Amino acid sequence: MAAPQQIRVGVIGAAGRMGTEVRRAVGEAPDMTLSAGIDLGDDLTALTAAGCTVAVDFTHPDAVMEHVRFALDAGIHCIAGTSGFTEDRLNEVRRLSEAHPEVGVMVVPNFALGAVLAMKFGAMAAKFFQSAEIVELHHAGKADAPSGTAIAAAHGIAAGRAAGGLGPVPDATTHDPDGARGATVDGVHVHAVRLPGLVAHLELLLGSTGETLTIRHDSFTRESFMPGVLAAIRAVGGRPGLTVGLDALLDD
Repeated sequence: MAAPQQIRVGVIGAAGRMGTEVRRAVGEAPDMTLSAGIDLGDDLTALTAAGCTVAVDFTHPDAVMEHVRFALDAGIHCIAGTSGFTEDRLNEVRRLSEAHPEVGVMVVPNFALGAVLAMKFGAMAAKFFQSAEIVELHHAGKADAPSGTAIAAAHGIAAGRAAGGLGPVPDATTHDPDGARGATVDGVHVHAVRLPGLVAHLELLLGSTGETLTIRHDSFTRESFMPGVLAAIRAVGGRPGLTVGLDALLDD
């Protein structure tokens, strides 16, 4: 029996904390070959020169769109784990993908399967509670706030509330000059914490009169993201166009 064809993977942001962990995980995966690792200042054409079929990006919100465009133009499936994907950016990726219908792009707010499940559970529970808020906690080196995970969770909760026929969350606050109530994402308050010692943590708080439900996920090491990263690498070639999040892979 012939050996399965290896997936040739290029890592963009290879010297960073996530990039280093991705290189290790890909190097240990029996069905993958680490073909290229590029970082700040390196030429993206190293991906094509190495024959990469999948590129994984863990860089910076200011750079990621350039990398996605390059991958699409080069016919390389792309997985973006970098935060900063607004709805406008997602629509831009959809537009760019129209010219490359055979190429898959996955934009993933969080690769921890537990976090994906927490977001799913929060969306399911939202219609049963009068209110919901989100606290996201990350390391002090994170560039954006709120996190992409928290934004995705807020959209899921908002959709769940809408499906349950719920209106705006109850909030009597009329004076908040310093923004203590946090950001408001799709009608849901989101609070961001940045501390050395943290990695990635998500807390969904749902409440009704007389009861609360807390759904919390904690990633204590970046190794916890690797099963999701490897699952995305294996799946992206079979998903042309844009896929947002790992939810679609849970039942695969």
